[in-house]
Amino acid sequence: MTPLHEGRLKYLEELANRIREDIIEMLLEAGSGHSAGPLGMADIFTVLYFHVLRHDPKFPIWPDRDRLVLSNGHICPVLYAVMARAGYFPLEELKTLRKINSRLQGHPHRTALPGLETTSGPLGSGLSQAAGIALSAKLDRKKFRTYCLTSDGEHQEGNTWEAVMFAGKNKLSNLTVIIDRNNIQIDGNTETIMPLEPLKQKYESFNWHVLEISGHDMEAFVAAVSEAEVIFEKPTVIIAHTVPGKGVSFMERDYRWHGKPPNKEEAKEALKELRSLGGRIQSEHE
Repeated sequence: MTPLHEGRLKYLEELANRIREDIIEMLLEAGSGHSAGPLGMADIFTVLYFHVLRHDPKFPIWPDRDRLVLSNGHICPVLYAVMARAGYFPLEELKTLRKINSRLQGHPHRTALPGLETTSGPLGSGLSQAAGIALSAKLDRKKFRTYCLTSDGEHQEGNTWEAVMFAGKNKLSNLTVIIDRNNIQIDGNTETIMPLEPLKQKYESFNWHVLEISGHDMEAFVAAVSEAEVIFEKPTVIIAHTVPGKGVSFMERDYRWHGKPPNKEEAKEALKELRSLGGRIQSEHE
């Protein structure tokens, strides 16, 4: 995988910031939904869809596409925003989030929207689904990779650790898991409610290759994904430390924004902050 040159990096950073604006606008229109997680994962999703994944919005069922499984489906506003920006559906459809008969439900529904690999809702199921996809690819000698996005909080679910053991035992080197390590869940801090640490050592004990990065360092993320591609004897997990609510000062690191949207005044302030952070989105060749 090619590294990010300066122009490309600047373009992706500005695009991620615009996607954060999309998220705020979507949540305001919906009047419900999750704010902190989608904002915190905007950098990683932007890099995935615009630099890492092999995919084709014009041919969503391309057999050789990489598969992306979103286990923590409640952060779907960021997924929808990057998919719209990538060309899977019109941008104006983002304003239909969580509305009746919308294709953009509060958790992704696989058959509703081109480009979705799984339906997600109950936390803890996505890694099992992703492991199954990765195993089937190995059995069929397919070259595509499977990426699974997970929350840190869902690592309090037993099903997650069954999948971790399964993937390690089967040496699913074509599987890369990305953990949004933002340290919050709906009731507070993860380490207060049900401690997850030492998370790195837990994965290593199940025969995983473990990398830890800042989830807001796009170059570090690309380097981690590239390293995962050359690990042939085990699956890889990238523990991405993120700031929940990234880019909106009054939301950052506040668990109370895990599961609520901004009201009109809060959205206005959030958009003001976000727009002060980034310039216009330019072509990477400008």
